[in-house]
Amino acid sequence: MRTALQALTDELRRLKTAGVKTVAVSDESVAALRRIVQARARGVVAPAPADTPEPAASVSAPRTATAPLKAYEPPAPVYTPKPAPKPVGEALPPPPTVTLPAGDKQTRWNALLELVRNDATCKAHVRPGKQVVLGVGSVEAKIMFVGEAPGAEEEIHGEPFVGPAGELLTKMIQAMGLKRAEIYIGNIMNWRPELPTPPGEAQIGNRPPTEAEMRYCLPYLRAQIDVVKPDLLVALGATAAHGLLGVDTFKALGEVRGRWHEFGGKPLMVTYHPSYLLRPPVDNRKKRLVWEDLLKVMERVALPISDKQRTFFLDK
Repeated sequence: MRTALQALTDELRRLKTAGVKTVAVSDESVAALRRIVQARARGVVAPAPADTPEPAASVSAPRTATAPLKAYEPPAPVYTPKPAPKPVGEALPPPPTVTLPAGDKQTRWNALLELVRNDATCKAHVRPGKQVVLGVGSVEAKIMFVGEAPGAEEEIHGEPFVGPAGELLTKMIQAMGLKRAEIYIGNIMNWRPELPTPPGEAQIGNRPPTEAEMRYCLPYLRAQIDVVKPDLLVALGATAAHGLLGVDTFKALGEVRGRWHEFGGKPLMVTYHPSYLLRPPVDNRKKRLVWEDLLKVMERVALPISDKQRTFFLDK
């Protein structure tokens, strides 16, 4: 039957190319073809009735009816909707209560690292072969930068801001006259927010953490602030700012960036995420906005500011 149908289709196409617009087909042949098409649409292979001959390869059926010439088209596949992916990041237990032992800063930070690494919820949201992420840097830092969540590079290395945005952040810190090792960098989240991914395949892309995810991880960020005791915090990007100030505090980052706020009893400056500066168009106007925020940070912690630093990224 398949061979006959293919031959019929080829013949119809040939006739159409030759300019033939109609072809005579018997009522019995039309009915037989209709039964075949309907059966295929249901996924059933329907044999031709015994009293109905298979369609011939040539179009020479009795001319008892006419029909517009149209090549055979297979029925459209039946669409079966796939179940929607389960929501991620919502069904979480209450945020942990973090209690650290007495001791110096490094001792307490080491204990915090072990708590995060052994947190059952954090571990459950980390894909095989990846790592939970705690902050990095000096526990004596005066300035603490806070991002939103680890990305692909960060969950591999177990350290925040090690990808392209991290490289740019390092340059920003150096422009302030500091070394990366002299400040502290952390994230609100301790794991990379998941996206639905086929088993055995790597996650492609990132998503912002949900309010529930940030709420769960915030006690660990507060504990880092308590250990390091920085003079101030710098929130990098809208998601981090929402996590620290509240999700309903603002709609556009421009409403809160460049001004002083407060989190956990510490002054908080909000600025753009380094990745914002990497998006086209890459220009000095965007860099200057972030640099003006960092100048305010430098003034707040009494870092020396040269005339050259004050004019960074100003268009000549």
